[in-house]
Amino acid sequence: MSKSAQLPDELRICLVAERFPIIGRSMMRGFLWPIARGLAKAGHQVTVISWDNPVGESELEQEGVKAYFVAGNNPRRIDQFPRRVQQKFHSLHKEKNFHIVHSLSHAAYRVAQEKKQLGVAVAYDVMATKMAELFALIGMSEDTVSSRLETGAKVAYRFLKSYFSRDRYILGDADGVFVNSPQQELALERYYLYPAMKTYKIPYGIEIGDFSPRQGSDQLRQKLGIPKSSKVAVTVSDMVEKQDVINILRAFQNVVVKKPSSHLIIVGDGPYFKDIEFEMLNLALGSHVKMVGSVPPYEIAEYIDLANVFINIGGRTSGYEPSLLEAMIQEKVIIGSEVSPISTIVEDGVDGFLIRPADVGALSHLLLNLFLENISSEPMGTNARKKILDIFDTKKMVQETLGAYENILTHSSWVRF
Repeated sequence: MSKSAQLPDELRICLVAERFPIIGRSMMRGFLWPIARGLAKAGHQVTVISWDNPVGESELEQEGVKAYFVAGNNPRRIDQFPRRVQQKFHSLHKEKNFHIVHSLSHAAYRVAQEKKQLGVAVAYDVMATKMAELFALIGMSEDTVSSRLETGAKVAYRFLKSYFSRDRYILGDADGVFVNSPQQELALERYYLYPAMKTYKIPYGIEIGDFSPRQGSDQLRQKLGIPKSSKVAVTVSDMVEKQDVINILRAFQNVVVKKPSSHLIIVGDGPYFKDIEFEMLNLALGSHVKMVGSVPPYEIAEYIDLANVFINIGGRTSGYEPSLLEAMIQEKVIIGSEVSPISTIVEDGVDGFLIRPADVGALSHLLLNLFLENISSEPMGTNARKKILDIFDTKKMVQETLGAYENILTHSSWVRF
């Protein structure tokens, strides 16, 4: 009897993610909840091991998905997450053995190291590697020979350092890797030398159950002190890198000179918040820029709703940036990076705009023309929404994810059923 014929009707699946949003359309890992829920509805046992949650619970169960949160009383020590994952997994695995672990970061590496003793297969999301950092560096390259050479050297150094210090061990233990863009798939095979037959391309997006257009939030606009007549640009950043946001500020400075009523909203917090704030004040943009800091994931869509233009030119994620997808759903004009995965679904000038992140002049020119209404935004927003509806289908994502799990298990002879 073939291994595939022996797969049980009910798979026991363990998902590992630092953040597990159970509220749809949140901006980080927003695709995880609908997939987990879909797998549970298909008759499989789905367990999530995560770090913490806004309500401070150690366990939650919703729609057949059981989630465990292992931060305990010290949520700031997220560096302990891999060890806590290992401990929790051992405890749960003894009660009822899992068949497959799917980790969205490197956090399951301790489990992966002992997968054969445990009798479990382990798959990773490509974000478990440092690939996203390489995309971010490439995006900051300027269109000059010296800049390209400098960027090439930085990318090579960062790749070699991350590959030999961590990534090769992660990939060496991976029975499968999930990617969601052609760039990821190509880079994984060409540079990380990971077998194409063990790579699974699934276009993860965001929760796609509620696609009704949102109404403008007059209350939020009033709270921010932005007049109804003002044109607004919005960007979202975790501020782990700063150059992309600084480039947006510099481009916006030129816009304000010719369109003084313009406003920019920056959503997010992180290590470089103060540096970005200093640059904003140094450019004398204090009355035109609102740095609102960190907001709950479910509120980010409300800020995007205020935008005439949504900008995200960061490259730190090597997948599809959820905030850009949310903006496209809301029929906003989006400006993304031509070197990020979003360029594989956005046709420049048709359903959004793509620029090189380091090209401040191009961004400034584009923003000004949009704010002056020299470019018609309505058809572009309609096209953007249609594109997302055509590409991201929760039912299809669940089916493809399950198919990948079954293929991984078929080729993992040590898994105990």
